[in-house]
Amino acid sequence: MQEQQSAAGDRRQARRVTLAVAAAGICSFALLYAPQPLLPQLAAEFGLDPGRASLSIGFATGALALAVLPIAALSEVIGRRPVIVTSVLASVALGVLLSFAPNYPVFLVLRVLQGVAIAGFPGVAAAYLTEQLGPPVSHHHPDGGATRRRSHPPVSHRHPDGGATRRRSHAIGVAAAVGAMIAGNTVGGMTGRLAAGFTTDLFGWRGALGAVTGVALLCALLTVLLLPRSTRQRADNGATSARGLVAGMGASLRAPVLLVQYSVALLAMGSFVALYNAAGFRLTGAPLELSPAIAALVYLAYAMGAVSSGTAGRLVGRFGRVRSLVAALLITVAGAALTLPDSLPMVVAGFVVLTGGFFAAHAVANGWAAAEAPAQARGQVSGMYTLAYYLGSSIGGTVGTAVYGHAGWGPLVAVTACWLGLAGLGVLLFARR
Repeated sequence: MQEQQSAAGDRRQARRVTLAVAAAGICSFALLYAPQPLLPQLAAEFGLDPGRASLSIGFATGALALAVLPIAALSEVIGRRPVIVTSVLASVALGVLLSFAPNYPVFLVLRVLQGVAIAGFPGVAAAYLTEQLGPPVSHHHPDGGATRRRSHPPVSHRHPDGGATRRRSHAIGVAAAVGAMIAGNTVGGMTGRLAAGFTTDLFGWRGALGAVTGVALLCALLTVLLLPRSTRQRADNGATSARGLVAGMGASLRAPVLLVQYSVALLAMGSFVALYNAAGFRLTGAPLELSPAIAALVYLAYAMGAVSSGTAGRLVGRFGRVRSLVAALLITVAGAALTLPDSLPMVVAGFVVLTGGFFAAHAVANGWAAAEAPAQARGQVSGMYTLAYYLGSSIGGTVGTAVYGHAGWGPLVAVTACWLGLAGLGVLLFARR
């Protein structure tokens, strides 16, 4: 009976943690991507060309990428929850200020600061979930446990599988929570883009950013109210000292299984952003020739990403990490291939499929990295994964868009298929455990 009550309590705690982190993801990514559909209005307001207007996105994501590792290290010292709470509240406060920016330089400075603030969530969220929902940290007594053994005789009724069932349950729970977090990130990015795009005609770009900030504020308050303080003590292994932080960074870069997850983040995100960057040109150009407003609805395919990332835990539980991740990468390639014909239904179907595949791969890889992170390096591993993810967005997106501009859609699909294939090959060769 006591075990059943404990299990029920664990499930309630897991639901609360998952909901709070999903709300934080919606808040963060709605704010991060809200200016994207407003670039023409920003250009008109401040007299910019499209390239300078796009800096409002590039500066924020670049600042996020650069801030991830320092903030992940900071979370080892002050804890994960304070970092996440500060991140969502500061991001919303800066979102309010953005609507009142008097000129473009001030707007860009605020976007840089907002990118740094947002980095506090993706940089530590996976590590937080692992600590809250993963297996408890084992603390070893300096005498090797002799004192504990004398005062607490061994229990003879251990589970016959040696704890494998419980470890598997923890792995599935972490993967499911990370999947829900990524689903929240996906919904946030889609919500920010669509809400801003649909309200700008009524309220202008300032009012549109205000509307997105209002939604983000509600999610931030939900996060503050629901996100529990850590109920488990982190391993007391020197991770909070300067030497421990350096050792943690080294540990985050030594394990092949972790390096593979970083490469998946880099290559898959680069492929995904490259395809979406070029999608507007493909949809508005010959022979499809859609209006820009209709073409922007392609972001609705992100809804499939929310569904697929949310099912990552069940995929891992049924098929294992290797097969789940490789299958998700292959689905992404198949979706990209579906977009090759000059047929609108095929292009739309292709984006739905590749979006679902990408977000499933991201959920599995992110959860895998968090689960494999050494106890003294969870924050650094989470930060390294996020850094690779956003470097992929920046570098892969730029290179892929250049390929499209010089060679067209077919070569772009071929290049992204190669990148995704390399990621899958790395999983098969170096991550099998």
